[in-house]
Amino acid sequence: MNQLLKFGSVVIYVDDVAAALDFYQRAFGVEVRFYDETAGFAELGADGSIALASHGAGEFMMPGAYPRPSSERRSGIEIAFWAEDVPGAFERAVGAGALAVTPPRAMPWGQTVAYVESVEGTIIGFVSRVGADSDASQTSSSLPSS
Repeated sequence: MNQLLKFGSVVIYVDDVAAALDFYQRAFGVEVRFYDETAGFAELGADGSIALASHGAGEFMMPGAYPRPSSERRSGIEIAFWAEDVPGAFERAVGAGALAVTPPRAMPWGQTVAYVESVEGTIIGFVSRVGADSDASQTSSSLPSS
């Protein structure tokens, strides 16, 4: 069976593309693949899998239909990065201006996780591969019941 779609990128719409671009470079060390200041658009990483766009760019691309955020709340998505050193990634992001949401902690299924809020409000997760942490199974935390 042929795959009809292939994942392209996550686009984060922001108030200030230059400020968000600076943050993502300092916090995560991602390279800028493309940046057009006039258009208010940038692609990050060698494959451009993370993109930053201004709200104006969103309004241009989706005239009359762009859902510009109306509050200061965190966005409803998470971008997760695999990290060999979750505490180090967490500290680097906080040092670059991110808001600490959840410090590094071990999950019962053998993964270490940590969360920050980036400068534009996106939830960023740092996660180890399941089973990569030998001490993760020592935690007493459990999943909330639904």
